[in-house]
This record gives sequence, C-alpha cells and structure tokens, in this order.
Amino acid sequence: MRFFHELFANRTLWICVIAWTVAQGSKILLTLIVDRRLDLRRMFGLGGMPSSHSAVVCALATCCGITSGFDSASFAISAILAMVVMTDAAGIRRAAGKQARMLNEIVQDMIENGRGLTQETLKELLGHTPLEVLVGAVLGILLARMLI
Repeated sequence: MRFFHELFANRTLWICVIAWTVAQGSKILLTLIVDRRLDLRRMFGLGGMPSSHSAVVCALATCCGITSGFDSASFAISAILAMVVMTDAAGIRRAAGKQARMLNEIVQDMIENGRGLTQETLKELLGHTPLEVLVGAVLGILLARMLI
C-alpha cells in the first residue's frame, strides 16, 4: 500500500504526465484549428506541434532543479536526458520521417504506374522541427514552474 501512496504523491511524476497530456491535447486542438478536422489519434501520435517528448523531459528537469537544487545529481541527469531526447526528436527521428515520406512517394508512383505493389505506407510524422521542440520545452518548463 505504501508503494501506491508514494506513487500518487510524486508531484514530479504527475507534473510530467500533465505536461505530456497538455502537449498531446494541444496537437488535437491545433489540428482542429488548422486542418478543420477532429483527429483524436493525435493524442497518441508522434511528431507535430508541440513536442510532447520535449515537454516531458523539460518538466522533469525543471522539477528536479526546483526540488533538489540545480546543483544536484538528479537535475544533471534529467537535464542531460532532456538534451538527448530533444536532439533525437529534431535530428534522427525527423530524418527518418523525411525518408519515410520519400519512400511512400516512390511506392505510390510505382502503384500508379501499374507495377502491382500493395505496400503499406510508412509512418511519416516521427520527429519534430526545431520550433516544435522549442515550444514543447518551453511548455514543459512553464508547467513545471507553475505546478511544483
């Protein structure tokens, strides 16, 4: 029973969950405003504005810094984790998404030219632009600052 009490009392954990939820919910709202369609799949999808990965790791680092001190090991670990996650989101995962888009275009062209392919399309929205990463980071920091 103590485990559950400690788990539900962990403010840092719940602030990170809130940061993820707000970021993902923002994607639904932005899709509704920009594309004029309700796409609830955005709640669990990758990529797009803002980066929920960035929001979570920046909320984590901010909470650790505020509660344990910005000179603590927990802040250092979470800050390094945040840098790795954000670099990956804007670098490797974004590049993989671009490659998927190109491969989908090639396969679609082959299908249209009667090559008989029935290839499933690859997921293209994997990574983030630097702006999406930045907005997610700011969102995570602000939420942590407000809620801690």
